[in-house]
Amino acid sequence: MTPPLSLFVTGTDTEIGKTLVSCALLRGFAKAGLSAAAMKPIAAGAYLSAEDGLWHNEDADQLDAASGALLPPEVRTPYLLKAPAAPHIVAAQEGRTLEIAPIVDCHREALRRADVVVVEGVGGFRVPLDHKRDTADLALALGLPVVLVVGVRLGCINHALLTAEAIASRGLHLAGWVANVVDPQMRFADENIETLRTWLHREHGVPLIGTVPYLAPPSAELAATHLDMTTLLSALQAHAG
Repeated sequence: MTPPLSLFVTGTDTEIGKTLVSCALLRGFAKAGLSAAAMKPIAAGAYLSAEDGLWHNEDADQLDAASGALLPPEVRTPYLLKAPAAPHIVAAQEGRTLEIAPIVDCHREALRRADVVVVEGVGGFRVPLDHKRDTADLALALGLPVVLVVGVRLGCINHALLTAEAIASRGLHLAGWVANVVDPQMRFADENIETLRTWLHREHGVPLIGTVPYLAPPSAELAATHLDMTTLLSALQAHAG
């Protein structure tokens, strides 16, 4: 029996398309014949739904909509915070502690329910969880290969290279990166992407697994058509083996 696969999706910043790419990955895995589940372990920003009377997060809802294997909300998002701000600040205001161990337990449960689990981080790679731990520590505790989403806009080269260095410094495997065009007016976008493709491959051996053009409105189904799932699956299977 083939063991389940999993990956951790991080980004060069917040609001650069991690959720769009995560949803596109879920669609891509489904097209490859795999049951795919999603986790958003820490979500900051919630609204009370008039439909079911429960607190929801928009990113988590989008992940659910793209998933072939739905997880219970408490497994998908063990920490749902109300205010849309830095999670360690909101957690302190709500009197909560963002512990890594319960997230690892939820991930273990998710692996029992799907062929592949996509874990979307919060913000960038080093967003604090408290005064001494950050999301890099969470990725390390999960021990997953990482997919880096690069928001293609001015400054993306520096942000991407620094994030890749941070991932490598934790001993994590960078399985691939996705260029997601968030600024349709950016000059020399293709040249920026090509520069990153060269540098990330040379320094970390990481492949570009897709370039998602600016989509208005965003569409996970359309974004999935721009991803090379064969290359990503090979990288994940090699890591699992």
